Amino acid sequence: MMQNGAWWVWDGSGWPIAYAILIFLTLQRALELVYANRNTKALLARGAREHGRSHYPAMVAIHAAFLVSLFAFTRPYDSIIWPLAILFLLLQAARIWVLATLGPYWTTRIISAPDFPRVLAGPFQYVTHPNYLVVTLEILTIPLIFGHIWIAVIFTALNAAILYVRIAAEDRVLKERQN
Repeated sequence: MMQNGAWWVWDGSGWPIAYAILIFLTLQRALELVYANRNTKALLARGAREHGRSHYPAMVAIHAAFLVSLFAFTRPYDSIIWPLAILFLLLQAARIWVLATLGPYWTTRIISAPDFPRVLAGPFQYVTHPNYLVVTLEILTIPLIFGHIWIAVIFTALNAAILYVRIAAEDRVLKERQN
């Protein structure tokens, strides 16, 4: 089970845990998209508007390419760096906290209406954009679990670029709602 005597690295023998992690991640993202789309439709039906639509396809492309690259370069029995896998699990708890706090307002798009409340509870009392922080840490951590440093670097940079645009758009919408 150890690689080079390091207790925190699983050597990939036995069950294909690397693929289990990637399949979990993919299923989680697919379920989140279903939840987000349901929430989006409900919010739009209440008279909300979508903002930042122009950058959304780029964001989807980055996230899809991230998953594809992980599957392309990870073998089922690759070694696992356990402290990073544990960090990934902790990030899932943070992700659930964000989703639970936003409830029906959580979407993958920027959906807003003047009467929507500004959520300042849960993780939002500590971080302005906690979901983006979680996603950024995941994009950095997940490839490193398998030793894919270059995937972590490339997609962390791409994510930072799209979040620069995304957060600016979201902050504009929030500022409009305050006025």
